[in-house]
Amino acid sequence: MPVFRGDPCGITCLILTYTAIFYADYVVIHWIILQTMSTSLWGALHAVVFNVLVFMTLMAHMRAVFSDPGIVPLPQSRLDFSDIHAGGDKSDDWTICARCEMYRPPRAHHCRICQRCIRRMDHHCPWINNCVGEWNQKYFLQFLMFVGLMSIYAVSLIAYSWIKACPECSKDMMVKQGRLLHSVILSMESILFGLFVLAIMWDQLQAILTDETAVEQVKRQGPYRARRPKMALLREVCGRGRPFLWIFPCTGAPRNTTEPSYDLTV
Repeated sequence: MPVFRGDPCGITCLILTYTAIFYADYVVIHWIILQTMSTSLWGALHAVVFNVLVFMTLMAHMRAVFSDPGIVPLPQSRLDFSDIHAGGDKSDDWTICARCEMYRPPRAHHCRICQRCIRRMDHHCPWINNCVGEWNQKYFLQFLMFVGLMSIYAVSLIAYSWIKACPECSKDMMVKQGRLLHSVILSMESILFGLFVLAIMWDQLQAILTDETAVEQVKRQGPYRARRPKMALLREVCGRGRPFLWIFPCTGAPRNTTEPSYDLTV
């Protein structure tokens, strides 16, 4: 089971993430919807939809933070690596991790922050204070997608509230100044975070569809397997169920059950 990492950078990014999400919810509900759409059914609808996005974002983020990214278990006894040098029976795809002092399965890499080897490790992300690996990449993608949707939705609501003047908008100067200030701050936050996560999501999708993780790209190891259908590659990350279920973080992360188990105690 993964443990919570005490990495200062990761903890700081977690605090910033939750602060930004709850601040966006506060501004949209208190300063946008209640100030400009309080008497409209559209206001209630926007409040429900935006809070559903907030809930899905938090759920996906927590699953990405606390899920096992694919940690390779440590051996129960010290291993003898002489069979590798002598041409032993280990597969050529297996490698030795000098830091963990163990054999590791294909596509596993060592994370210097987690201090463990991670199956199909893509990168260590401080925004989830965890590695992005084989078993939690789905949740990481969902988190990026929901943050992007929240950012677009927030900017759209802010623009609509100022372009479409309404009779119920407060005429009080302090209220108008407060709404303007929070609107500007949230617009900047949404644009910056929105562009940031959409760029990362694009990189993640490219890595999945080319079957090449970020670590493998840096090491120039090339695609690990022969070219495969894009839908098959997506199903490996998002699950074997129907595609419309891929957006829900409540479903379990897919795990490759076709590979043989790795005996690390030999």
